[in-house]
Amino acid sequence: MPQILLLEDDTEIRLGLEQHLRREGFGVSSVGTGKEALQALAGAAQGPRLEAALLDLSLPDMDGLDVLRAIRADPAHRGLPVLLVTARSEEIDRVLGLELGADDYISKPFSARELAARLRAILRRSTPAETPERTPQLTFGPISVDLDMHTARVDGQLVDLTRREFELLAYFLKNPRRVLTREKILQQVWGLDYLGESRTIDAHVRRVRAKLGEAAANHIETVVGVGYRLGGPAGA
Repeated sequence: MPQILLLEDDTEIRLGLEQHLRREGFGVSSVGTGKEALQALAGAAQGPRLEAALLDLSLPDMDGLDVLRAIRADPAHRGLPVLLVTARSEEIDRVLGLELGADDYISKPFSARELAARLRAILRRSTPAETPERTPQLTFGPISVDLDMHTARVDGQLVDLTRREFELLAYFLKNPRRVLTREKILQQVWGLDYLGESRTIDAHVRRVRAKLGEAAANHIETVVGVGYRLGGPAGA
């Protein structure tokens, strides 16, 4: 049973979500403030292993994005899948959440069925099935990834990537010089039934480029109106 941390300040909504998620087969640890969420994360080692977090952005004591920052800054939870829940209409809030490392977001009002589907999608990507035949190390120019060790390097120097950033970079390295549409990337990196939007990809690509450094980042090209490509066209 996947264990979810649910952060929602509205008691009625929180109880309703908790009830529905339990019916859908999730274990739920629910809290109503950012402080309680941070305390739950700090004590996670003593309880069931958290497999995802569902974070409301509008909280009475702190910004939900600060909770997200704390998760991504903590080595113990850096790879924890995070789904943001927001009533905010401003696009900048959603984009900032993606820039900070959220895996997806859902805007209020939403259906409980869609919420469960999005949670399953990010959980599925966090525990990918092993394939019998694969190349454990991939390289392109100065960039290399080790699929077994889950590490990325540029010119031999480690690059600190989140789980989703690593999966995105690895997908590029598996498909050098091929134009990858945003829809294809969503299917292959986020999951076939992923219900997100293409801006999710753009935000993650910006973060990967920034972490790779200017020289290596130039290898990831934007194909206007289509998607992205690692390196120039084949034969170029």
